Parts: sequence; C-alpha cells; structure tokens
Amino acid sequence: MHIRFQIALLFGTFCSVQSFIIKASYESSAENEGYLLKDDDFSVSTLLERANLNAGKGENEPLVMFGDIAVDTDLKNADPCTARGCLWPKAPDGNVYVPFRISSAYSARERNTIMQGLASFASSTCIRFVPLDRQEDFVDIQSLSGCFSFVGRRGQGQNVSLSRRGCVFTHIVQHELLHALGFDHEQTRSDRDQNVRILLENVMQGQESNFRRIRTNNLGTPYDYNSVMHYGRFAFSSNGQPTILPIPDENAVIGRASQMSTLDIRRVNLLYRCNSTIYDKEP
Repeated sequence: MHIRFQIALLFGTFCSVQSFIIKASYESSAENEGYLLKDDDFSVSTLLERANLNAGKGENEPLVMFGDIAVDTDLKNADPCTARGCLWPKAPDGNVYVPFRISSAYSARERNTIMQGLASFASSTCIRFVPLDRQEDFVDIQSLSGCFSFVGRRGQGQNVSLSRRGCVFTHIVQHELLHALGFDHEQTRSDRDQNVRILLENVMQGQESNFRRIRTNNLGTPYDYNSVMHYGRFAFSSNGQPTILPIPDENAVIGRASQMSTLDIRRVNLLYRCNSTIYDKEP
C-alpha cells in the first residue's frame, strides 16, 4: 500500500511538472510572438463579450445583433447608417448637438465616467453632447442588459445601454456613442479582407455574425488597428485561438484601444463636416 502511494505521488508530481512545462512553453511562445490572451482582458471586444451574454433579452429591449448593435425587431439586420440617412443635424454655429439623458440608476462615480466619455468628443470634434431639454430626438443612456447602441440617429429617445455590470469604462462609452453617431465596427469595413484575416473556424458557434463584412463608407481613411471600434485578436474565440489576424504582420497589435484613435476622431470630423482648420489633424 505504501509503494502504491509513492508511485501515485511520483506520477502526480510528474504530471504537474509536465503541465507546468507545457503551460510555460505556450506562454513563452505567445509572449515572444507579441501577444497573450490575457492582454485582451480589457479590450472593447472582451468587455462586450462578457457583458452581453443576455443583451437585448430584457423586457422592452431592442434586438441586439453583431455583438452590440441594437436593431429594430422588424428589420432583422443593420444596414450601413449612411445608406438610410442617420446623421444628427448640424446647428448654424457648425456644431452638432446630440441631446442625452442619463438614468438615475448610476452611482456618482459611474455617472462621472459616462460624462467624461461624452465630453471627450467636444475636445476634438464638433460633436456636443448636451443634456436633454425637451428635444424630440436624443440618446437615452441606461443600464440595461449589456453594452449596445443603435447605429446612427433613429428618432425620438434611442437607448444606449451601458450596463453597470461591465460597461462603464471610458472606451466602452466612446465605442457605443460612435455607434450612435453612425459608425460600425472597424473589422466589418468593406476593405477589411486586405487588412485582417478572419478565422471563422475559431469563432464560437452562433457568433459568426460579429465578423460579417458590410458596404461601409470609409471616408477615404485607411484601416485602423488602433480604432476603439476594432475588436481584439481573440474576440468571441471558442478555443483560445485568434479569430482576427492582421495582414501582413500577424503579430501587429489590434483591438486594444483605451480611447478613440486619431483616425476615429478624423472620421467623425469628416462624416459631420466639422471645421477642418480646427479639428482635422494628421495622425
């Protein structure tokens, strides 16, 4: 009995050592290649994936498709915003005023984070998020069942959901507000296949629509790995393997933006024809 115990102990130790060696070898290899799965823990796509397990399933919530895009239940798809006329109107002074209302459900800290995200547009674009004051069309920021938004202006009060459970980060606020202004995900761009390779064999079953390609208006700007609208390398992975690889350098960093990129800002200014002498700067 004593001999059996020793054998079992030796076997367990051997397995533990082998497991450690394999794990260390994998992590060393991944680190040498320039990325680790854990590096994407706070990427937009990882936060959305975690927060949106039940997105759109709450009572009176819109249908949520393509990760975090709300659509009318009778449409079943999300057409490019500019194809249907979805921009917020420009005022005579050249600014674009987007009324908003924030739910009272947020704590003071959470509200401050959301307000910072709203205010960040004013420093570099002609977009001005202003408190609702009887305007007919506005964004209604609520803590619903995940992080999601309609794409572009829909008319009347349109939900922008920033759940208190996982969505109240500045880059997530910017991401969802860019949707509300009319922007789609970067990896869905019409020219994405020249810039990234989508590995559908590694995508979770039922999540393939997150990687669709659509006819976007790219505004003459280049593809942007640093966009706050770009998903991470391991977005919706079923097996811990990459679902998006950059071309031609597979080790290029993608989807880790902590704030709007220079190109994100430029596109807002181009789409809304902001005063280029004030806002449009070279990256």
